[in-house]
Amino acid sequence: MKSYSFEIQATTNPSILKFVANDFLVNHQSFEFKNIEEAQASPLAQKLFHFPFVKTVYITQNLVAIEKYNIIEWEEVQNDVLHTIQDFINNGGSIVQDTTKAKKTPVTVYAESTPNPGVLKFVANKKLVLQSVEFKSIEDAKASPLAQKLFHFPFVKEVFMDSNYVSVQKYDIVEWEEVTTEVREFIKNFIESGETVIDQKLMKDTASEKTDADSTSASFEELDDISQQIVSILDEYVKPAVASDGGNIVFDSYNDETKEVKVILQGACSGCPSSTMTLKNGIETMLKDMLHGKVNHVVAING
Repeated sequence: MKSYSFEIQATTNPSILKFVANDFLVNHQSFEFKNIEEAQASPLAQKLFHFPFVKTVYITQNLVAIEKYNIIEWEEVQNDVLHTIQDFINNGGSIVQDTTKAKKTPVTVYAESTPNPGVLKFVANKKLVLQSVEFKSIEDAKASPLAQKLFHFPFVKEVFMDSNYVSVQKYDIVEWEEVTTEVREFIKNFIESGETVIDQKLMKDTASEKTDADSTSASFEELDDISQQIVSILDEYVKPAVASDGGNIVFDSYNDETKEVKVILQGACSGCPSSTMTLKNGIETMLKDMLHGKVNHVVAING
């Protein structure tokens, strides 16, 4: 049985607070309940409506969002709500029982070009994964039923997933114009079917195996001060930009003697010579400017 933990996140609307889980709660579905009668399909929402200040309950992939009446401040009750949600689910309480009675948001998927002509980005209106992940082959994709099925297309070379999109890299045996609609419809139908995109347990097991096999692997806390600063700069200034193009940047290593930084390019960033050089030069310039004298050059490795 899964063990869920939640963290509290504010929103732009002061009346609405999000309670974000460490795993998916419902598969590619979104639900909205305005009152306890509407919440008959959701025992969790019904329980939350027992709080007199709860106005609306939203349940989607990995979070529960609650809109309150202005009779109380969130600071007074947010921890009670968090523990109620967490204890209810971890004690076996049902989140949504009958999805046919609940209001659902339809699935949409659209294709978006990237700077890499061999990669197309398929963007959904649903959260698909909780963290970025890249698959180089069908053997790598054992934790992802979606990626495994995408590799059944003979032209699929690599698959990268992040948040609400899937980047697909193809072999040069077809043009995107010939297969875009087929891939887009396949991804849309897969999500609508409620199948699992990523098996979180298998992902964790695979990650643990890789960590055990790679003695050089280190968590953020184990990195030296300069490496931590580099990771923070990449996260804040570089990753959001490359994510919009269907790619990702992962810190690999920093050599204090040579002042060399190695980064790994994933998704649309990987395998595109012009993108590789542009990103390498951009990251190198940024790190040199922000970490004076600490960085001499950047090596960009295709993931």
